[in-house]
Amino acid sequence: MLFIIGLGLADEKDISVKGLEAIKSCSKVYLESYTSLLLVSKERLETFYGKSIIEADRECVESFSDEIILSAKTENVAFLVVGDPFGATTHTDFVLRAIKDGINYKIIHNASIMNVVGVCGLQLYRFGQTVSIPFFTESWKPDSFYDKIKANLSLGLHTLCLLDIKVKEQSEENLLKGKKIYEPPRFMTVWQALEQILYVEKQRKEDLISKNRKVIGISKAGSDEQCIKFASINEFLNHKEVLGGPLHSLIIPSDIHEIENEMLEIYA
Repeated sequence: MLFIIGLGLADEKDISVKGLEAIKSCSKVYLESYTSLLLVSKERLETFYGKSIIEADRECVESFSDEIILSAKTENVAFLVVGDPFGATTHTDFVLRAIKDGINYKIIHNASIMNVVGVCGLQLYRFGQTVSIPFFTESWKPDSFYDKIKANLSLGLHTLCLLDIKVKEQSEENLLKGKKIYEPPRFMTVWQALEQILYVEKQRKEDLISKNRKVIGISKAGSDEQCIKFASINEFLNHKEVLGGPLHSLIIPSDIHEIENEMLEIYA
């Protein structure tokens, strides 16, 4: 059996009882570590789960996914995912390949950022397309996220922005030279995302998003250290320390209903 197990968002204790029982039945346990990260170390997971864990970064999943999936023909294998298993298309691909290879699989769900953001008070059914905001480089400044934010706002829908993380990434120079040298981890902050949105706004000149627009920043969602702030873009840019450390998420609200506003004022 191939188990694809959601871990929740914060620490080793967020796993469901069903998920923990599945892990204990497995001879191999992989932890996917490039679409998102928990707020605790792999060692803490190993201690709590009572199992050795193989860290599966992007390179591992892309190069050895066949091995991970095919080994489930003869033994129980767990593939652990931060949040919920279907928070990233990579994991849908795992299911499709398991079906193709005739391998039994089971999905064990958990909380993800997609539903935990409801804690800020915005009603989940009023969210539109979720967007991902990547780190800009000198030569690459994609702006497709702006169009989705614009479409959501035109429909009166809120936008959840998932912010980029860079873990075990190579520089363009080392990639071209074939050197296995990795850059230090980077985690996009709310203020970095807002600076990039304003950059695109300046290029587009559509007057969609101004520095006076109120947005919501969330850090360490789902943990005991969770921090939520509701403020103008300008306030976030002038108080970059307000949310603390990563991981961060950003919400751009559309029209705010009275009951939503009552909750948001708690975080103002």
